[in-house]
Amino acid sequence: MAIFLIRLHKLFYDFLIDAEISSFYAAILNLIVVSLIIFSIIAILNYISTNVISNFFKKLSESTQNNFDDFLIENKTHKYVSKLVPVVFVYIVLPYWLFSFEFTIEYAYLIVETYLVFLIISILISVLKALKSYLKTLENFKDKPLESFFQVIIIALWFIGILNIFSIWTGNEITTFLAAMGALSAVILLIFKDTILGLVASIQLTSNDLIRIGDWITMKQYGADGDVVEINLNSVKVQNFDKTITTIPTYKLIADSFRNWRGMSESDGRRIKRSFSVKGSSVKFLSKDDLNQLKKIELIKDYIEKKEIELQKHNSENASDLSVLVNGRNITNLGLFRNYIEIYLDQAKNINSNMTVMCRQLSPTPTGIPLEIYAFSKNKEWKNYEHIMSDIFDHLLASLSNFQLDLFEYPTSLK
Repeated sequence: MAIFLIRLHKLFYDFLIDAEISSFYAAILNLIVVSLIIFSIIAILNYISTNVISNFFKKLSESTQNNFDDFLIENKTHKYVSKLVPVVFVYIVLPYWLFSFEFTIEYAYLIVETYLVFLIISILISVLKALKSYLKTLENFKDKPLESFFQVIIIALWFIGILNIFSIWTGNEITTFLAAMGALSAVILLIFKDTILGLVASIQLTSNDLIRIGDWITMKQYGADGDVVEINLNSVKVQNFDKTITTIPTYKLIADSFRNWRGMSESDGRRIKRSFSVKGSSVKFLSKDDLNQLKKIELIKDYIEKKEIELQKHNSENASDLSVLVNGRNITNLGLFRNYIEIYLDQAKNINSNMTVMCRQLSPTPTGIPLEIYAFSKNKEWKNYEHIMSDIFDHLLASLSNFQLDLFEYPTSLK
């Protein structure tokens, strides 16, 4: 090719001189014609290399079960690789292409070498993106913050590439620029502060397993309440339950507190913690007739009978005057209702009885006496969980009247 170009230059140049055209214009016309020929060769090489390499990647993708090569095609790796052929061709023929204008050869080499650096970086980045997409399909890496680490590698590639370009254009070694950057380290740290903090935070989040993609997190100061969809070097993306997206600086997850609900998701139940208030004036001791009536409720019949024996023994030993129910020990409707709630929850098929099941009475308030249900639903899916909790409270609120208790409500005139 080199010999062909030299001969072509010479033949066409001699022809122009014989045609009595000045040597300068002859050189210009000679360069234009040879350039057109070389551009045609470049176009042909580009077309051939693009088709050959693209077909190779497609056949490779079809013949393998691994989908990594599919991601290479998706990230256009084959297109970047195919561009190497015409660039290498131009690099080889430059001195024979521009030998009539030797002063331009050096600058042409600088431009080609710079383009070659950008092309190599583009190839490596496309391979990295394909690798990241492939790793996300693997079970072990689905919930890992791969974005952060690949962003660091890409930044490092661009850093090395830019240093190479400076080295090409100035003729200095890369170490010279590294030494100069060492002196400017304080400025560099200031410029890349968020990136450095994000990198450190990503490492801490990963090594301590504080957060994964798919985790449900709550961070009130940023209005985040939803699932983590992406963790990258500078931010964490959270898709809230209303489908809005909240971005949180990565390092803030280390600096500030947040709630991760993964423990609940991996546990055997989702907590139910909700209360309702009973009107204080409806609380009373239960008479013998009241207890006999309540024994008709199957869930607490055994409990009432057992409790009656226990209280009768205690009151007999202490010779309590039971004509007034406040004397001795007696059963209250509120206390019996609390026990009924716990028994009801224990036998409920949707409640995990192996975890804490409790009904507790909170401190009385101006709005009644709160009874708080503390239990765990077996079904942790949000919709089902809400239905289970609603069914429980529907039943309990409807049961209040059987225990001669009233739900606290503001008088209609005050609403």
